[in-house]
Amino acid sequence: MTNYNKMATTTYKLAIKDVEQAALRLKNVVVDTPLMKNLNISKRLGANVFLKREDLQLVRSYKIRGAYNKISSLSKEELQNGVVCASAGNHAQGVAYSCNKLKIKGTIFMPAPTPKQKVEQVKMFGEDFVEVILQGDTFDDSQHLAADFCKTNNAAFIHPFDDEKVIEGQATIGLEILEQMSGNIDYLFLPIGGGGLAAGVSSVFKQLSPNTKIIGVEPKGAPSMSVSIQNKQLTKLDKIDKFVDGAAVKQVGELTYNICKDLLDDVVTVDEGKVCDTILKLYNRDAIVVEPAGALTIAVLDHFANVIKDKNVVCLVSGSNNDITRMEDIKERAMLYNGLKHYFLVGFPQRAGALKEFVAEVLGPTDDITYFEYTKKTSREKGFAVVGIELKNQEDFEPLLQRMKERHFFGDYLNDNEVLLDILI
Repeated sequence: MTNYNKMATTTYKLAIKDVEQAALRLKNVVVDTPLMKNLNISKRLGANVFLKREDLQLVRSYKIRGAYNKISSLSKEELQNGVVCASAGNHAQGVAYSCNKLKIKGTIFMPAPTPKQKVEQVKMFGEDFVEVILQGDTFDDSQHLAADFCKTNNAAFIHPFDDEKVIEGQATIGLEILEQMSGNIDYLFLPIGGGGLAAGVSSVFKQLSPNTKIIGVEPKGAPSMSVSIQNKQLTKLDKIDKFVDGAAVKQVGELTYNICKDLLDDVVTVDEGKVCDTILKLYNRDAIVVEPAGALTIAVLDHFANVIKDKNVVCLVSGSNNDITRMEDIKERAMLYNGLKHYFLVGFPQRAGALKEFVAEVLGPTDDITYFEYTKKTSREKGFAVVGIELKNQEDFEPLLQRMKERHFFGDYLNDNEVLLDILI
């Protein structure tokens, strides 16, 4: 990771009047999304848990707020050559919709591997006002290309989070929450990617609801804000897990870091597997569809079960742009997290009936083989297979492992091998 000792010298502080002005700009553009009490989560945790449903925005995320506020605040001169952004998802859709609404030309750079569904959504929202350029293998590649395009064409760059007007736009969510909530809010949970949302909403709450404890939540594989705050300086991570794509950034913004380090009461991380488990439970129990970033604030609640009991809690659900093709991966990660899916290297004796013995004598009555890869090699006493086994209960794992060892089938346990596991799932 890289530490940046020289911090921005800005003393920017969000003013409520600027947020109110942003709310006026957004009045006929965004939905005043509902603040809904979730009965299932509230009952389970013994708290009053309310979900701020930004997943119900027209573009299915809060990003429209910051994008539109920024673009609509620019002068005609600044807009004469159009606007540019780099994004693989929600920010791109917010910019595209804003360009269409304001009749402004937009150029959006997206990584070449971006799923077709996301690209089509951006084109749909932008229509003839937006050109999508698929270049580069990663978001960082697209970001560099967008920056070069801006310089060459003298176009305005719309940053996804590290911009005053973008932060003010996201902050309007804070005003809405306080208007919608009849009682005091004891805890507010905010997702963190680049930090624009957390910076904006926390600024509003610290001024209008100073007794509310504000908790920022990051994915465990991309803790860029947590690390920066711990290091007491802006820090760029060398490597991140991109699974929670809406909140996985290597480096948060300078503005957002300076605000969040002062205003957030805590910043915590949550395992990607727990996020996946939460996505499935929200869908199965409440018919709520969220993207991984949208589940962060709910996924972390179990870690705060003791402190939020009998309290009023608000969780911001940031978006629902979840590609249906990811659901198998989400299910797999959830089962791994819950100890219900295990991968082994199994040694099979090179004789007839070995597999039958494994199924009949080693597997439990409710254990299920879900993955099997094996090539017979008669020149060896044993042939190794990669076997994935799904369990009904966590408690079935140790007995299974013991039976494999007693009958000399055990070769290795692969769940702890990160490289191999990434290949398998």
